[in-house]
Amino acid sequence: MDKEEKEAWDLNGNGKIDPDERELLLDNKKREIEDMDHKRNAQLKMTWVAISGLIFYPLGIVAASIAGFDTAAELIADIANIYIVSVSALVGAYFGFTNMGNKK
Repeated sequence: MDKEEKEAWDLNGNGKIDPDERELLLDNKKREIEDMDHKRNAQLKMTWVAISGLIFYPLGIVAASIAGFDTAAELIADIANIYIVSVSALVGAYFGFTNMGNKK
């Protein structure tokens, strides 16, 4: 812990971190770790949902074609490029902006 951080957590200004201040510091660190863990879990879930959509979308086109819904298969296939680009852009933007925020 550097001097500035120590001064920030020295709430009563006596030059040392008392047990109460240390408890607050540890609670804060614990919350930061939990928040990072929740963030990683959310990113993992979002990635799996996006990957699942990218995998099942073409399977939906094939299933519609096999079921005899040729018009539906064509319509779904027509918007496939928009869907794939949109999902990829959303995931990329989320991870990009999240990582930019971490560098502050």
